Amino acid sequence: MSNEYIPPKVWTADSENGGTWASINRPDSGARFDRDLPAGEHPFQLYSMGTPNGQKVTIMFEELLAAGVDAAEYDAHIIKIGDSDQFSSGFVDVNPNSKIPALVDHSGVEPIRVFESGNILLYLAEKFGHFLPSDVAKKTEVMNWLFWLQGSAPYLGGGFGHFYAYAPEKFEYPINRFSMEAKRQLDVLDKRLADNKYLGGDEYSIADIATWPWYGSLVLGKLYDAAEFLDVESYKNLTRWAQDIAARPAVERGKIVNRAWGEAWEQVVERHSAADIDAALKQKP
Repeated sequence: MSNEYIPPKVWTADSENGGTWASINRPDSGARFDRDLPAGEHPFQLYSMGTPNGQKVTIMFEELLAAGVDAAEYDAHIIKIGDSDQFSSGFVDVNPNSKIPALVDHSGVEPIRVFESGNILLYLAEKFGHFLPSDVAKKTEVMNWLFWLQGSAPYLGGGFGHFYAYAPEKFEYPINRFSMEAKRQLDVLDKRLADNKYLGGDEYSIADIATWPWYGSLVLGKLYDAAEFLDVESYKNLTRWAQDIAARPAVERGKIVNRAWGEAWEQVVERHSAADIDAALKQKP
């Protein structure tokens, strides 16, 4: 008897299937309950969680502050996606797509909402004039890689990561399919970095900030416990780049914001001042 799946004429959601995140997945959008978002005292209010997509923005803020941009002070409020915080009425008002991270800029006359991690990086880079070249050709190259990341990471996360780490069962076909794509992407990055210090060329940029939490974490053994499975050691140029960026103090600070798991020094559940991160890092062995 065949085990082949035959799709029905009309698909309906199955709440019993979906693995780790099945309890929060539904085929509709919008708020599920009423709750206002908290607000701090700084110009920027970030609502996020310390996943790779969330790390992009907290690293960006910490890089800006390290560069002397005092106007980039921010409050980072945790959105616990496993608890469905992203479906509150307050969060949906900021991001109708109910995905972290989401940002509200209160520095102007009227608040500006910004969602999608790549767009937040671009918004902050243009607002403060950092980590995005002004030269047209160099800026375009950075944007090439930023858009590459935004289009590629879902295959690593929702594709490979889901079926390798989170699916209710191990299925050979999707694991093989997305492993093939993940390794192809690693090869793309490795070849780019063979002759370039950074993705955009010789300057550190938002392309690196966006890409490192995904692919840097992967080759450094911090994502899905898949480093050996994907033979990441074979990507020498990518590993060099990942290590270089990991050594940046602002990256070490930003990557631990809005985290509620790991070692004590890795957990800055909410960030309202530099002292919050300082206190955590003092516990680092």
